[in-house]
Amino acid sequence: MKNLRTTAGTLRPTRRTCLQLGAAAWVVVGFPSFAVTAAEVPPYEVLDLDWADSARQRPVPARLYLPTTAQAVPLMVFSHGIGGSRNGYSWLGRHVAGHGIASLHLQHVGSDRQLWTGGSIFNMVGRLQAAAQEGEAINRALDLRFGLNTLLASPLAGRIDHTRIVAAGHSYGANTTLLASGARVERQGRVVELQDPRVKAAVVISAPPFYGDTDVRKILGSVTVPSLHVTATEDVINIPGYYSGAGDRIAVFDAIGGARKWLAVYEGGSHSMFTDRAGTGGVTLNPQVKVATQALVLAFLRNVFEGDGSDMAAWPQRNAALLARFVPPRAA
Repeated sequence: MKNLRTTAGTLRPTRRTCLQLGAAAWVVVGFPSFAVTAAEVPPYEVLDLDWADSARQRPVPARLYLPTTAQAVPLMVFSHGIGGSRNGYSWLGRHVAGHGIASLHLQHVGSDRQLWTGGSIFNMVGRLQAAAQEGEAINRALDLRFGLNTLLASPLAGRIDHTRIVAAGHSYGANTTLLASGARVERQGRVVELQDPRVKAAVVISAPPFYGDTDVRKILGSVTVPSLHVTATEDVINIPGYYSGAGDRIAVFDAIGGARKWLAVYEGGSHSMFTDRAGTGGVTLNPQVKVATQALVLAFLRNVFEGDGSDMAAWPQRNAALLARFVPPRAA
């Protein structure tokens, strides 16, 4: 991978060298094959980045989990769900960093945690509805582009492999990921084009439909990069003013135009099980799903970036007890 530094922001002195301990912690619940000891895991740094896009007058805070290796490493750019922050999804960011993949977690200020804390509880529905408007959806995709531009023009750029970049996200962040990966939304006769050609693959966790459009294939047929889709049979979005059933996640997967797409559907669970919250979706199931998803994301990236599909081929059998359904790419 290459280096990271910004002309539009500052690098906070929050700089820590860490060991990936998450895998060992999750393994307690019954996936010993995924156990990794501290001695086997390369260290990584956690960098908090206070960037601002002056062109849009919009802050773009980020957290980077960066392996401390001599080689340039692949990069995952992660977008949080509505009400999240750069601190979230650490269970995945730390894990991939401990396996030699940098993870840049963006914070989208128009739909971040301030939705919960930035006003009266009586105005919360209005704040949520405003955050879900297409203006914010577009700004999120532009945050991703800005974050990549800034990182790859910084002193850290030499530590990032610019040719191996994957977009990833959960819920609203999955929509952001799909926009950066080639989704095309038409408004007033004009196509909103937000694809970033640097994104070579997509990890799509719990994706909702796009802005109420019914023709999902028209939007997602243009997504042709390899994609991994992760959901659960009880992956239901039910927040004030908005509802999306679990079947919507499958509809998104079905509409993707690329042939190299995988779908993993866990049995049970919940929509928020993929956040850092520990008990949602089941006290036992939650950590099991996180461990399985850690392994699945690494297997997917190894398949895409190294051409080695062995881990991906073995993953469904290893995790059969958790799965309701697994769909690999169709044979050519």
